[in-house]
Amino acid sequence: QAQLQESGGGSVQAGRSLRLSCSHSGYTYYNIIGWFRQAPGKEREGLVSIYKSGGTKYYADSAKGRFAISQNSAKNTVYLQMNSLKPEDTAMYYCAAGALDEGLGHENEASKFGYWGPGTQVTVSS
Repeated sequence: QAQLQESGGGSVQAGRSLRLSCSHSGYTYYNIIGWFRQAPGKEREGLVSIYKSGGTKYYADSAKGRFAISQNSAKNTVYLQMNSLKPEDTAMYYCAAGALDEGLGHENEASKFGYWGPGTQVTVSS
């Protein structure tokens, strides 16, 4: 099993920034951590992921430009920096772990990630 825990969510005004953290651990093999979000009534959306070894990042189009992923391997923590937040960014944000073959194009597909945190709510007001 892998355990993941998100933190850093909250309520902010449009234009502000938030940094989410994902603490991960476990004995199960996993090589990638991804960030996803789900707004009420919508499907879960992949935003960005990072391979633990090598740090290669894969951004979905919706995350390019305003969101940035990073990791501190010593702390087993992955971060999601979100800038210039918009009301449409309001959602529950999840981090997830998976074991993927790199470069096959699955890095932001929720179905490929087997372990999930409980999520952290982000609410952006106008």
